[in-house]
Amino acid sequence: MSTAGSYVTPRPRVERATGVTDGSGNVVFTWPAGAFSAPPVVTVSVQGGDAFRSARIASNSATQTTASVLAAAGVTLLGLGVLAVGAPAAGVTVHAHAVAA
Repeated sequence: MSTAGSYVTPRPRVERATGVTDGSGNVVFTWPAGAFSAPPVVTVSVQGGDAFRSARIASNSATQTTASVLAAAGVTLLGLGVLAVGAPAAGVTVHAHAVAA
């Protein structure tokens, strides 16, 4: 009786979600029950728009992730282009990918 065989390591769980920011520039992604036993590794990206936008993960747990988006307009000061102070960006579409750690 042969004991030869090959073992294939199971792939980590991956979840994808899309959401739109609220008036405070936040969007909450709720992961399916039991999808992750620990906080996943999450990446977020924003869909294109006119202003400069920055996104960050404000909180992350095994059940949900909150992303925060700020938008800043470009300002020209003495012939130099600079960015104005960021403000919460409402109505921005955010895409998230979560992978089990």
